[in-house]
Amino acid sequence: MNDAGLKSGRILVVDDDDALVRILVEYLQKLGYEADAARDGISALDRFDGGGYQSVLLDLGLPDMDGMEVLRRMQVRDSQAAVIVLTGSGTIENAVAAIRSGAYDFIAKPADLKSLELIVDRAMERCQLQRQRGVFRGLTLALLISVPLWLVLGILLARVVF
Repeated sequence: MNDAGLKSGRILVVDDDDALVRILVEYLQKLGYEADAARDGISALDRFDGGGYQSVLLDLGLPDMDGMEVLRRMQVRDSQAAVIVLTGSGTIENAVAAIRSGAYDFIAKPADLKSLELIVDRAMERCQLQRQRGVFRGLTLALLISVPLWLVLGILLARVVF
């Protein structure tokens, strides 16, 4: 969350239902997220590649490609992005397959907006924590590498001075 108490982050809504996309994008923007839309798999992958999205709301029934394939490709491109499958074909088999393919969660349509908000908030928090963890790992590695170098430099300087 930012200082004003609004949520922050980028979310991509992928669905071929124009009315639903409009509702979800407006709702997410009202919550404080930056939300964009894609109406098919190809444009979703194009936007995802260039967009820096932390989360995706993805329908499985897309006109040009299977939503599960879109999910798999997004996971290859950015495994830290939380992909939430939102679909009208909400079978247990689809849910299990989506989760096994890397989906963060699975929601059957029609989705309750308050429930969706909670899931999106959790997904965005998880994404933020994962990215912070990556930064801390990098800092730890840099520290582990730099300390021995400073010790060697100190020993060499001590020999030269004394």
